[in-house]
Amino acid sequence: MLKWSEEKLTDSRLFIASSYAVNALHYEVALAPKPGLVDPCSSGAHQDMNVFTFINSITCLAPFFQRYSQAGFAHTGALIQLFDQLRGIGQEAEEAMLQATKGINTHKGANFSFAVLLGATGVYYQQHDKAVLTAEDTNQILQLAADICQHLVKQDLQQITHKDQLSYGEKNYLTYGTMGIRGEAAAGYPTVKKLLEYLRQQPQKTSVSLLRGLVYLMSETEDSNLVHRGGYEAMKTVQQEMQKIHEANLSDTDLLRELTTYDQVLIARHLSPGGSADLLALALYFLQLEGVSFW
Repeated sequence: MLKWSEEKLTDSRLFIASSYAVNALHYEVALAPKPGLVDPCSSGAHQDMNVFTFINSITCLAPFFQRYSQAGFAHTGALIQLFDQLRGIGQEAEEAMLQATKGINTHKGANFSFAVLLGATGVYYQQHDKAVLTAEDTNQILQLAADICQHLVKQDLQQITHKDQLSYGEKNYLTYGTMGIRGEAAAGYPTVKKLLEYLRQQPQKTSVSLLRGLVYLMSETEDSNLVHRGGYEAMKTVQQEMQKIHEANLSDTDLLRELTTYDQVLIARHLSPGGSADLLALALYFLQLEGVSFW
């Protein structure tokens, strides 16, 4: 395997794609107010991290994002073999992240998903000579992601009884049967597809529209972070509360006020919908590839 110092991004689209992934994480953390989540105005339900922790994490992940896209672009053979290569790079990225954040898990889930999606984007660019993508191109990349991860649920989740140490997602699977980000990836990120459809239809492309997208997402997503922190019923309660906010169709001013208030509610409950934040970042990545801007 080539070392990072020896790799070259042989197609400018790979650099652009990895830059969009970095942008997406910056955009997500900059968006405010986000209930229970880190943003420039609040650390949400987190006492061990803030927006600067996130910036440090994103900066150290950037070169690994380039490696993911390059790995996909250079790959030949079965896509399931690409996953093993992406996972190896991803483990290096996670170690770098933890070093940069002094052991705080800021982007473990996002790092996993961007490994898969940037790898899938690289494969797609290998097969198609396109710069700006369409919604159909995005769907094809998501299908490639599903092909890359087709074995995950069976290999990772169904064999966890043999593991000594379990991740939060694996514990949730054993306790509640939720498949978390592995299940989402193996299915081709259906929740990201739904969010993209919602955001593309927004008449106004503003940051408040993205907050509306987050509300919609939180009303639909079985967020593994919420399950880990509060249990399955706590997650369902958040879904129901966000569904009410979504259906209220509030004005921009009222929505911002409601989300600021709800941030305090989730802080009091020690709940953070980090899985939803990651999925929003993934959608922001694809919107950039499609030339859609909310800024």
